[in-house]
Amino acid sequence: MADLTHDPAVSICFTVAIDGHDLGAFTQCDGLGVEVVVEQHEEGGENRFVHQLPGRMKYTNVKLTRAINGDTANVASWFASMHGEVRRSTAEIAALQLDGTKVASWSLQGVIPVKWTGPQLNVGDAKVATETIELAHHGFLE
Repeated sequence: MADLTHDPAVSICFTVAIDGHDLGAFTQCDGLGVEVVVEQHEEGGENRFVHQLPGRMKYTNVKLTRAINGDTANVASWFASMHGEVRRSTAEIAALQLDGTKVASWSLQGVIPVKWTGPQLNVGDAKVATETIELAHHGFLE
C-alpha cells in the first residue's frame, strides 16, 4: 500500500553539481531518461508473434534552463576549469521542495557539456533573460 504521509514530489528547482562545481539551481530540467532499444526478430514459420529482443540502453541529453542570476558565473567557471579540454565528469541533479528538502536525486556518469546557450539580450523586448545548458551522459550511477 502506498505511503500517503509524504508530500508529493512538487519541486520548484533542481540543483546541479558536476565534479564539485556547484552550478546552482535551475527551474527546468528536460530529458532525464533512458530508452532500451528493442530489436524485432521474425522467426520463420512462427507467425503468431514477433520476438522483441532488448538491445543497448540509450540515454537522452539533459537540458537545464533558468533565468540568469548570480549562479550564471558558476557555469562559466566550470567551462574555464576545463582549459579547452572537455573531460567526462560525474554530475548530480537534485529536485528540491519549497523548503529546500531534497525530494529525489540522480547521479550521472560520463557527463560532457554539449551546448550552452546564453540569453538573448534586447532592450526592446521585456522578456526574462534565460540560459540553457545541455549535457550528454553515459547513464546513471547507483
